[in-house]
Amino acid sequence: MKNPSPKFFCLYLLVFMSFCVAPLSCQNEAAAKADVGVILDFDTAVGKISRTCISMALEDFYAKRNLSTKIVLHFRDSRSDVVGAASAAIDLLKNIQVIAILGPQKSIQADFVIDIGDKAKVPIISQATSPALSPKESPYFIRSAQCSSHQAKAIAAIVKEFGWRQVVFIYEDTNYGSGLVPFLTKEFLENNALVSYQSLISPSATNDQIFRELYKLMTMQTRVFVVHMLPPLASRFFRMAKEANMMRKGYAWIMADALTSLLDSVDSKTIEAMQGVLGVKAYVPRSDKLDNFTRRWKKRFHNENPDMDKTKLNVFGLWAYDSLTALAVATERVGVERFKKPITRGNLTDLEGIGTSNIGSSLVPLIRNFRSNGLSGDFQIVDGELMPSAFQIVNVIGKGEKRVGFWTEKHGISRKLKTNDHNKDVYSVKKAITWPGETSEVPKGWEMPTNGQKLRVGIPDMGRFSEFVKVERDNETNAVIATGFCIDVFEAVMSSLPYAVLYEYIPFEIQPGARAGYYNDLVYQVFLEKYDAVVGDVAIVANRSKYVDFTFPYTASGLSIIVPIKDSERKTAWIFMKPLTMGLWLTIGAFFVYTGFVVWVLEHRVNKEFRGPPHKQIGLIFWFSFSTLVYAHKERVISNLTRFVVIVWIFVVMVFTSSYTANLTSMLTVQRLQPTITGIHDLIRNGEYVGYQEGSFVGGFLNNMKFDSSKIRSYSSFEEYDEALSKGSRNGGVAAIVEVLPSIRLFLTKYCNKYTMVGPTYGTAGFGFAFKKGSPLVPDVSRAILNMGEGEKMERIKRQWFGEEEGGPNSHRTGSPSKSLTLDSFRGLFLIAGLSSSSALVIFLSKFFYQNRDILASDASIKRRLSVLAKVFDEEEDISSSAVAKESTTPGEITDSAQSPISISYQNEGMFSQDEGFSTTEPGTPIHHATEC
Repeated sequence: MKNPSPKFFCLYLLVFMSFCVAPLSCQNEAAAKADVGVILDFDTAVGKISRTCISMALEDFYAKRNLSTKIVLHFRDSRSDVVGAASAAIDLLKNIQVIAILGPQKSIQADFVIDIGDKAKVPIISQATSPALSPKESPYFIRSAQCSSHQAKAIAAIVKEFGWRQVVFIYEDTNYGSGLVPFLTKEFLENNALVSYQSLISPSATNDQIFRELYKLMTMQTRVFVVHMLPPLASRFFRMAKEANMMRKGYAWIMADALTSLLDSVDSKTIEAMQGVLGVKAYVPRSDKLDNFTRRWKKRFHNENPDMDKTKLNVFGLWAYDSLTALAVATERVGVERFKKPITRGNLTDLEGIGTSNIGSSLVPLIRNFRSNGLSGDFQIVDGELMPSAFQIVNVIGKGEKRVGFWTEKHGISRKLKTNDHNKDVYSVKKAITWPGETSEVPKGWEMPTNGQKLRVGIPDMGRFSEFVKVERDNETNAVIATGFCIDVFEAVMSSLPYAVLYEYIPFEIQPGARAGYYNDLVYQVFLEKYDAVVGDVAIVANRSKYVDFTFPYTASGLSIIVPIKDSERKTAWIFMKPLTMGLWLTIGAFFVYTGFVVWVLEHRVNKEFRGPPHKQIGLIFWFSFSTLVYAHKERVISNLTRFVVIVWIFVVMVFTSSYTANLTSMLTVQRLQPTITGIHDLIRNGEYVGYQEGSFVGGFLNNMKFDSSKIRSYSSFEEYDEALSKGSRNGGVAAIVEVLPSIRLFLTKYCNKYTMVGPTYGTAGFGFAFKKGSPLVPDVSRAILNMGEGEKMERIKRQWFGEEEGGPNSHRTGSPSKSLTLDSFRGLFLIAGLSSSSALVIFLSKFFYQNRDILASDASIKRRLSVLAKVFDEEEDISSSAVAKESTTPGEITDSAQSPISISYQNEGMFSQDEGFSTTEPGTPIHHATEC
């Protein structure tokens, strides 16, 4: 067989290749070409990564697809320059007539290109993250990366979680850097934190300039820094911070997402300097699709850039991939059309000669609202903005970063992306972090500055109430010497802090040597930054808290009234009636009469002392029971029932007497110490004058209570208080002084025998130390005050300045006047007395009626029977004769002598008509005695 000719071999090879290649590419050769421009910085890592990702996205999208359109990419290098990016855009629009532009990536470059795109009606799909660039203002701008403002909430959440109150924001002096400032400031304020200082560093700053700025930061108290820079400037900054010893224990650093996402592009020396730094960046969920793409990208990127073998794929590359995919989908739906050329009018500039896109208005809505499950996860563009999902929190440790947690708007900070136990997750996040200085201890967030500056402490120089604050000056050095209760508490608190705080006292003066007198003005000086703090008898009130932060109060809280006390023991002639209410007096009187009546009934027939003329017996009823109040009665009782009633009654009288005596004694004692005023409303109602401490907030309080301003007087010392109260409201003084409880306690210690505290205590928060808004000293000082309050140290300071305290401020308050005893207080006692007397009376009457049952059973009228019973009751009963008669009668024997007088009367009818009465014969008297008269 002959060897095939070269021509035949070439034909055979072409046929074979056509069969092999055709299945691999199903592209339609007749597909309309859609020119797309890509503007990148080819010299940067982000530019190179994005270029490879965009190329691979184009290949992946059209692989094995037969589409009517096909994107053709036209790459341009902006050379990291604004003018270069603008020139590239003009070239692409004018000469290539691209339907869309991907890029540029820097916000400062994109700003001008976006305007060109709006003019040409060409979509600009850029990863510019600056919030200053808004898709709402530019209809043809699509942001294909998360706006940097979205990370503000995540950073603020970290600051809040660790309890930091102040942060310093360090950012590069560009539009990109400053764009985050308002959003961070807003989020910090909503989380009770302040941006205490903003440090701007130019990208062209020298190392000396950076070091001087770092030294300035070292002299401040704040030790929490948020850094928002791109890698070139950030690399130099962190290396300089390491040299300045600011990457040690006690410092906290947080990186913004742009730097964190590009951390792979910085060198190893920078990573070594950034140990312990926290950062936030967009979270990209893992997937098989992403893993496969990462392997392919790594191989291709390193082939194209052999000198960048350590570079890793980042989120910006994934967004670039998904952006090209979104553009390709939209292009396939819209189709391709040529530009509409402008009308020629002489020589046109490059901008005027661009023309406008015929499909831009149809293409841009599809891209501005696009959603797909891309390599970066849920790639969702809404109204031209890429929507954020979650941020991951990373910690720079070793040679790279370690993920320590996540942040989402729904769950906040958590160890895992989806969590049920938030508190446990936050704890595990904190535990996983390694801070600068290779420590797991969370930085406090502030330190006293190292520049030797002292804390400027303003103190009131009023020359009054020296027990609280007293200001003196050394005659030789003119140094300020401050003493007093408030000063001792402040110095004890500051000495108990776990760190040293240098401070100096500065008296509050309007002019040198001239004393000022208003506490509101003193507190306001802190807001004006004349002082760093104020120490003194400064009350914590709402209007002052608008300008300063107060610590926890170190004294008792409240506002009350001081009034004179009076001795009114002899001013009431009827004070002896006050121990008992009128109802109780009447009830006792009724029981006296009733008890006397019961005793008389029981003793009348058997006791000669209870017999006699009617007036004597009526007097005896009242005399017998009332005489038991003071001494034993002379009348001897005979009946056992009477003795029972008298025993119970004597017990009741003893209880009454004891209660009356005790209450009267209490009334006489308390009456001597009764205040002249019982409450603040008495002062208003009576139109009394009232006083307060000059310059304090009490003046405003009195105005709010509707006091007549002409009735309010201010005083500057306790001696003036005493003089004004002694004069009284009608003699040029006041009827009461309204003061805070600490001052009341001190005043009553000196004048406890003349004045007292009355009325309710109105709510105030006591005395506190005032600091600048957001001062990191406030929580530490407050904790120290609480610790002192739980120990003996605070009590020792109080005793030193105020003396021994007897039960607190309320110990000086007079006791409430004893109230009159009421009927309810003795309801049980009256029940016992009533039952005993009534029971004895019932027993006696039952026995009496039984003995005279024949009279009750007679046929006489009721009136007649009652009359006969009354006469029988009025007759004296001979107890000895009755006893003898009972003994002579044999049990069971029935004789005539056992008949009662009523029986005899019925047998002898003449007795009824004789004197309308009955025989005086005693019951039980033998019948023959009755008939002999």
